[in-house]
Amino acid sequence: MTRYVFVTGGVISSVGKGISVASIGRILKNRGISVSVQKLDPYLNVDPGTMSPYQHGEVFVTDDGSETDLDLGHYERFIDVRLTTSSNITAGQIYSLVIAKERRGEFLGGTIQAVPHVTNEITNSIIHLANETESEVVVVEVGGTVGDIEGLPFLEAIRQMRNLVGRDNVYYIHVTFLPYISSSEELKTKPTQHSVKELRGIGIQPDAIICRSEHTVTDEIISKISLFCDVNPESVIPLPTVSNVYEVPLILEEAKLADQIIEAMDLPVRQNDMSEWQDMVNRMKQLEGRLRIAVVGKYSDLPDSYLSVREALNHAGLYHNRNIGIDWILSEDIEKYGAEKYLSSVSGIVVPGGFGPRGVEGMIQAAKYAREKQIPYFGLCLGMQLMVIEMARSLLNAADANSTEFDENTKNPVIDLMEDQRSINDKGGTMRLGVYPCVLVEGTKASNAYDAGEIMERHRHRWEFNNFYRKKLEEKGLVASGLSPDGQLVEISELKDHPFMLGVQFHPEFLSRPNHAHPLFRDFIGVCKDIIREGDQHPFPVYSKK
Repeated sequence: MTRYVFVTGGVISSVGKGISVASIGRILKNRGISVSVQKLDPYLNVDPGTMSPYQHGEVFVTDDGSETDLDLGHYERFIDVRLTTSSNITAGQIYSLVIAKERRGEFLGGTIQAVPHVTNEITNSIIHLANETESEVVVVEVGGTVGDIEGLPFLEAIRQMRNLVGRDNVYYIHVTFLPYISSSEELKTKPTQHSVKELRGIGIQPDAIICRSEHTVTDEIISKISLFCDVNPESVIPLPTVSNVYEVPLILEEAKLADQIIEAMDLPVRQNDMSEWQDMVNRMKQLEGRLRIAVVGKYSDLPDSYLSVREALNHAGLYHNRNIGIDWILSEDIEKYGAEKYLSSVSGIVVPGGFGPRGVEGMIQAAKYAREKQIPYFGLCLGMQLMVIEMARSLLNAADANSTEFDENTKNPVIDLMEDQRSINDKGGTMRLGVYPCVLVEGTKASNAYDAGEIMERHRHRWEFNNFYRKKLEEKGLVASGLSPDGQLVEISELKDHPFMLGVQFHPEFLSRPNHAHPLFRDFIGVCKDIIREGDQHPFPVYSKK
């Protein structure tokens, strides 16, 4: 019998439920318990794929090609699991299913209501994940904040789960925030009390409360929350703000949250060992130096738009015992003021994915600067495409070289729409999404990094390298080092006679883990570090005395 841990949020949004859920999964997994995770998002979009990164942050992609909430990235990185479409359910998906059934006549002409029809679809989705994964525990995060109108069907559904699977198989955790009033120098518990009151009005009594706070939570405050919210004192768990989110599992473990969950749901007691995770966190605190890496993108003023890129860089830094300092650079600023102003002192340049023409020329300038100055460059999806465009403009003298995404009438469509995308009109979930194989060419930087002949990576794109230009660019030093099995799609491009100038059509950042850095990010940071140490790249601007 699968058990279920439901995590809700109160007081304010962005309180840290995603990290808390990921951490709960981690501490349970370290007890030898098989875990899967699910995010229930109350918004009416079917998925976040067409939403602005400024509203939603990064779109995370699963192996099976689902465009999901960025919290799934936290889940995968912390728990070291590979999630699927079943792990992200939105209100848009639920209502679409209900309406489709009504149109097919499956409700026999009955009146369709939020309860039971909508809530039934939600509970079915939760139980489906349990059956699909056969996990001992499914940890479910309910997005939004208790009190939000759109979240009520989801809260009602998790209340119903108590009766569907048995009270002993359900555990409710509420993540809340304790505001600090500076004038009186005290933390206030009243918002938490009201938040729990909202939950209890729905019929959910939290078994544990995780109290986020910027200040120390005293025993007096814990006792107060315990009394007014009817939760055992040991189940009121302070979670202070930490500089490193990977410390959170250790905090929850020290608070014995895993023990409480195991006891409440009669889970098997197995050996607990957090030593590897503790060692990893200790190493993160002892990193040397500060390696400056520029991330040049159109959404760089909201770093959550490139959350997995940031984490992958940090994972690679941990591998090399280097502290990574990221310069978040808007590509539009490079268009206005030039690459030299922003890139003259960085040790490496990353150009991440994205869509649309805004800021593209700035990213192309960044690629040109990296190529000419011999600065390590790593292009992700769009970053590879723009690297190739820059080479075509500079090395083939094709001044108008472009992608048909940005200029449909370009005479040199170095990047062009994929053939199987030409008849597609719908935007949501219609790209080349999910895991695809890539065959590596021996003796290349890509092959050396992976130490494998074939790899599988996650994709999210519509445009591809135009093979008409492949031979011409190869004559100028481009190496197509990773190809689709049929040899038609260039998945990885790299430049000869450059310390590290490599672009990939996929998103390797999605498969990086804190204790297992992605091979390409690992080698990229390794080259940045080694060039600085060895000092043999004389044009490298980090050595400038200006």
